[in-house]
Amino acid sequence: MEEDSVTADLLDDTAVSEHPLSHSSDNGTHLTPQQLVAKAIAPVKRDFLRPPPLRSSSNNLKDATSTAKNDGDDKAAPSTLVKEKKSKRQLKRERRQEQKSTRHLCPEIAKTGDVSSCRYSDKCRFSHDIEAFKSQKPADLEGECPFSGAEQLCPYGLACRFAGTHKEGVPAGSSVTLKRCSEMNGLNKDIQKLLWKNKMKFPKADSKLKELGLLGHGKSKLRVKEDEENAVSNDSVVADRPCCSEMNNDLDADLEISVEVPEENGEKEGTFSSDESRPLKKSKSLSSENFHSDQIDNGACMIDETIGEGHAPIESEAMNDSVLLDSDASLKPHPREKKLIDFRDKLYLAPLTTVGNLPFRRVCKVLGADVTCGEMAMCTNLLQGQASEWALLRRHSSEDLFGVQICGAYPDTVSRAVELIDKECVLDFIDINMGCPIDIVVNKGAGSALLTKPMRMKTVVEAASGIVDTPITIKVRTGYYEGKNRIDSLIADIGNWGASAVTIHGRTRQQRYSKLADWEYINRCSSLAPDSLQVIGNGDVFSYTDWNEHKNECPKLATCMIARGALIKPWLFTEIKEQRNWDITSGERLNILKDFAHFGLEHWGSDSKGVETTRHFLLEWLSYTCRYIPVGLLEVVPQRLNWRPPSYFGRDDLETLMSSDSAADWIKISEMLLGKVPDGFSFAPKHKSNAYDRAENG
Repeated sequence: MEEDSVTADLLDDTAVSEHPLSHSSDNGTHLTPQQLVAKAIAPVKRDFLRPPPLRSSSNNLKDATSTAKNDGDDKAAPSTLVKEKKSKRQLKRERRQEQKSTRHLCPEIAKTGDVSSCRYSDKCRFSHDIEAFKSQKPADLEGECPFSGAEQLCPYGLACRFAGTHKEGVPAGSSVTLKRCSEMNGLNKDIQKLLWKNKMKFPKADSKLKELGLLGHGKSKLRVKEDEENAVSNDSVVADRPCCSEMNNDLDADLEISVEVPEENGEKEGTFSSDESRPLKKSKSLSSENFHSDQIDNGACMIDETIGEGHAPIESEAMNDSVLLDSDASLKPHPREKKLIDFRDKLYLAPLTTVGNLPFRRVCKVLGADVTCGEMAMCTNLLQGQASEWALLRRHSSEDLFGVQICGAYPDTVSRAVELIDKECVLDFIDINMGCPIDIVVNKGAGSALLTKPMRMKTVVEAASGIVDTPITIKVRTGYYEGKNRIDSLIADIGNWGASAVTIHGRTRQQRYSKLADWEYINRCSSLAPDSLQVIGNGDVFSYTDWNEHKNECPKLATCMIARGALIKPWLFTEIKEQRNWDITSGERLNILKDFAHFGLEHWGSDSKGVETTRHFLLEWLSYTCRYIPVGLLEVVPQRLNWRPPSYFGRDDLETLMSSDSAADWIKISEMLLGKVPDGFSFAPKHKSNAYDRAENG
């Protein structure tokens, strides 16, 4: 007991006098701003400093103690844990019962206000009791319905949390398509069913894979059954060759994955059928075509005059498969027919997992971003028709230069996903992620794992770029292991593979986000790149001076991609365009958050579920924005991305609240915008990345 109390006292003393972010040295003298910067500590003016909170060390100790006690209880009563486990059937039954509760009113009845409007009647999964729903519905939120300014009525009707502001009520039989008017790239239900049944055809991808010698099939029961029933001749059967077999070389030894039946996220590539009738290409809506042509006129996406807008004509369903597979020359776009995209000097918002959603990208567009890109989507999930993965490809009409980012391990998976995306979506480029450091991605052979397999990288890019006229770009890191930079040796070849641009993140996979980005290496790669390949730098751009410095050091650099800098201060795009350090006020920051909440309610919905989804992603974003230090509080401007802020007061209560790293304070901010949280609400940020660099790495 005495030892524990001494430990606690030492922790408290350390928190007060020797806190790592204190502005005082060991002998009690104050450190100069230059000394603080050398230690990667933000030089906040002394007038705004406050003592570090004591809660962190003591609370951590209490949390550890309580956790240990809980662990002991769990070990003492293992039978209790066994009883709490529920089968999938039981969980499904509980979900159905929850849907039947009065909290979940039938969406059709909510729109129309008429109980007889639901075509499923008593068989409907949702409640039809309007009065019971109204009696337990939470109070309306302040403000107007996000759909009030639209021509159509609110699509959520009675369930809307702003129902009191609906002027004309909810007329019977109203149908609302507001979201579809401003958003595009949704997954067609017929296409999704074909993907579910593995009956989708990929003639262009299969033709290119055959040309590269990579077309094979796995041990698919569906294909074996079809071969037996149809008695297919040996000539029509594709070569019995393992997919991607040419990729085995000495460089693949470290992270090579079995390639005879390649799997990614549990899916086998051999399940894609080439023998079913090809579905008709989805016709793009008139609004989408007009939107795309407007952007071409504005010069955002330059297309060669020799081709028209859109894609190549669709082959007739009656065409023989052998003709499709043998007509390699007609399927391969001529170099002059390739669409061209110019990234030079454009402000490029990086694809950001979780936080880089459509409402956040809309906020960045308002603040000056030129190029936006959707969140990384896994190819196998797209090919399985997963709606949640296809949601990552959604595009808003305000995104005038937009791309999607995909990630896959093998040429067949990536090429088929590229063909499908190009056919179903309206976009300006497709980016292939070859730099993701996440273990679950790397262990599948995708992301950064491809950096150890140059031949695999080559075939992936060649297969993807050879079947579509949409520009293909790739995103890489400097290498896989620290001290073993590899991209400079490949940079001259990447353009020959078919890529239009390459984004280089100035860190290795091993570094993750420790140490600062190596811009000297990025500049060297840029100087080695051919003129036809645009090189985009990425890493630690956090001010307009960072942008200017990188652009001036290497004139061949096309542009700089902005990632974490946009998460922490999305007005960075405005700063770069206006060439100033914006001392933004807390009220202006709150208005930006209000815009996000409004865009979120439009995207995810204005009912209770949509409100809480918007709150969740707002809280994820606030876990980054709290790292921003106002310009007026700093002795050295601008703030660097690796600086760790000390504990400080803001210039007003709201600014102080926004600087807090406590999830409880983030929830308070969300309640200002989205009302009170539900009972029992809790939040823990999804991303626990290395937010700040250690002092010795500065």
